[in-house]
Amino acid sequence: MTESAHLTETRAAYDTVAADYAALVSAKLPELPLDRALLGAFAELARAAGGPVADLGCGPGHVTAHLAALGVDAFGVDLSPRMAELARRAYPELRFEVGSMTALDLPDGRLGGVLSWWSIVHTPRELLPRVIAEFHRVLAPGGHALLGFHGGDDEHVRRDQAYGHPVSLDVHFARPEGIAALLAAAGLPVTATVWQAPGERQRRPAAYLFARKP
Repeated sequence: MTESAHLTETRAAYDTVAADYAALVSAKLPELPLDRALLGAFAELARAAGGPVADLGCGPGHVTAHLAALGVDAFGVDLSPRMAELARRAYPELRFEVGSMTALDLPDGRLGGVLSWWSIVHTPRELLPRVIAEFHRVLAPGGHALLGFHGGDDEHVRRDQAYGHPVSLDVHFARPEGIAALLAAAGLPVTATVWQAPGERQRRPAAYLFARKP
């Protein structure tokens, strides 16, 4: 089967920037109290639901490690082999796999939580239902999902530079209500929405959606 162009481009881009990306973002979480609060709430919900938690698009693994420190049985999945390699090196006690959110190599209905922390931002809108259907498939009944993404109109920008490297990468922006509708259609009704206005650390608004599989 021919791979979607966005997967090929995204993998190549993050393989290219992996080391510089990891050095930058891994140190930021201690400076982001809202992020930590949201991840803490998600960890509490996922622990109560039971089952492991998949950090999908885990990058260098720092968020996976943060969840594990909160008592969650967390593992990471990333499209980029280089990112997964860096995550394994930084957190050898945790599990990191290479895979795509469009076709997760995970069994049905086993996870207590799915985290998509800025990992849908490179997925074209027409493919989001397929990705969200995978979230629903792997979650156990009562399991929770948390999505963080760039808020804004349904548009995208083309990046040819990132983290000091030449890349070819689309970054997508979305309205929270649009993503909430896709989640609901997939059987993951939204339970909470958080909207973060642009500020010192971000030029664009950010959206966070909690959802639960009944």
